Amino acid sequence: KQPPVRHIAVLPFLSFVSCAVAFIFRTGEVTVPVEKKVKVIMAKLGLDGHDRGAKLLCRVLAESGMEVVYTGLRQTPEMIVEAALQEDADVIGLSSLSGAHTHFFPRVMQLLKEKKMDGVLVLGGGIIPEDDIADLKKAGIAAVFGPGTSTGEITDFIKKNAQRRT
Repeated sequence: KQPPVRHIAVLPFLSFVSCAVAFIFRTGEVTVPVEKKVKVIMAKLGLDGHDRGAKLLCRVLAESGMEVVYTGLRQTPEMIVEAALQEDADVIGLSSLSGAHTHFFPRVMQLLKEKKMDGVLVLGGGIIPEDDIADLKKAGIAAVFGPGTSTGEITDFIKKNAQRRT
């Protein structure tokens, strides 16, 4: 199955065959399929001020070909979901090192459902006790990545599981 494509207008090129040249002269543009990059919103929730790992992951994801928007520190679930809506995000990465994940992560999932954004892949990361992971997954978090997880594992998970929208 081929990935969905987005179409952009481009200037006509002189090397097109005669029928393509006629089309270009008639319309002034031609469409060329362009693969949409996976768009990731990376967010730090609540009063958690430790963002080195989130920033590093943003860089790794961008270098792997994804479009990444880092929302910064001290975000509310409402702010994160609004950013995902405005940015037409495919993925939301939530980072928590403060222990507030049991409150904030399910709230993000609730807001996504309210806004009919169920197709957004939501991931959690940070210092999250093993005992909390099952409840987070039950709330809709697709995966939780803790300390020591390789960046390649996270990147591969996103590439395999994100639903690219056009």
